[in-house]
Amino acid sequence: MDSILVKGNGALNGQIPIAGAKNACLTLMPATLLSEEPLTLTNAPRLSDIRTMTQLLQSLGVEVSPLQAGKVITMSSHAEINPLADYEIVRKMRASNLVLGPLLARLGHAVVSLPGGCAIGARPMDIHIDALTALGAEIDLRDGYLHAVARGGLKGAVHEMRLASVGATENFVMAATLAKGNSVLKNAAREPEIVDLVACLRKMGAQIEGEGTSTITIQGVDRLHGATHPVVTDRIELGTYMLAPAICGGEVELLGGRLHLVGAFAEKLDEAGVAVVETERGLKVSRKNGRVQAVNVTTEPFPGFPTDLQAQMMALLCTANGVSVLEEKIFENRFMHAPELIRMGARIDVHGGTATVTGVEKLKGARVMATDLRASVSLILAALAAEGETVVSRVYHLDRGYERVEEKLSACGALIERISA
Repeated sequence: MDSILVKGNGALNGQIPIAGAKNACLTLMPATLLSEEPLTLTNAPRLSDIRTMTQLLQSLGVEVSPLQAGKVITMSSHAEINPLADYEIVRKMRASNLVLGPLLARLGHAVVSLPGGCAIGARPMDIHIDALTALGAEIDLRDGYLHAVARGGLKGAVHEMRLASVGATENFVMAATLAKGNSVLKNAAREPEIVDLVACLRKMGAQIEGEGTSTITIQGVDRLHGATHPVVTDRIELGTYMLAPAICGGEVELLGGRLHLVGAFAEKLDEAGVAVVETERGLKVSRKNGRVQAVNVTTEPFPGFPTDLQAQMMALLCTANGVSVLEEKIFENRFMHAPELIRMGARIDVHGGTATVTGVEKLKGARVMATDLRASVSLILAALAAEGETVVSRVYHLDRGYERVEEKLSACGALIERISA
């Protein structure tokens, strides 16, 4: 099993290209099920999660071209589609449930496994079920699978979600594109990945308005056609690499980055004493004046501070001047990285959904273990600013969401390498 070795090496300087968004690509790929014509995605990231979604679509009967050097994926659903999304693939990645809406819209029925170990009450698949039920689907849970049928096809409806779920918004919007009549989704999620999905669906012939707001309106059409669409910049990868010069010092330009994707996050960096400047090619980030200052952070749905940047922000605040409080309001059990940072000398006190971080002047290298995707990269960021060597194990999590981490950071002066067991 691979590990990452990092040697603290001072300031970082240079440029880092930001990839297409993992979460956007994983949403766009199932949209191919809505049309018999090819869907081509450009700027697709080269990640293990993308390979998993490819395997799932191929198991459903979709032809998927290998990811080309130019980061292009071409998919075609012209052949007979299999309605069964099997547990052995779905268990690997929660985004697999995004085939449910398109399958219902295309076939009128689907059998989709719950994501691995998922209980409906604990992880809100019930929001997806309620949204699709509003469109006329009948959905039963049997033996770990959602058995869904839309007798006579899906029908337009008005539905208000109890929570602004990103995945449920995406499933509803995709399903409603081929439903009969007009649909309105209230309390819709507003994330850029949803805006990107709607842009792609519109190219395919969908009639949708209101993306990026809490109310989305969809006028169903009889069929969708093929399209070519570039995947939006990954705002989480962007935010992650914005933290590298904030933690280590120096100046790094993030190529392809745009401020509107990370507005609330950039505001917190500014408050902490980190300068973020928009350039023609992206965002340039550097410290304003020495050691960063403590700030308080509360995670919120977009356009608030992203939960997917909370772990990385904690790494920064471990060396900030003062005491910071981080409140996690999106996911439970999202402070599993804290004990590993403590192994590196951080002072963190966790109580439920709140973590209090007292900054120290310097972290120390140690052997640490990644517990999830964002935790893995937070440990790498902390290691960049730590004294001595840090070995981060279980980095298979990292490969789900970040491509070529070692190469991108090394190009800016970091001493980082992958060690194969």
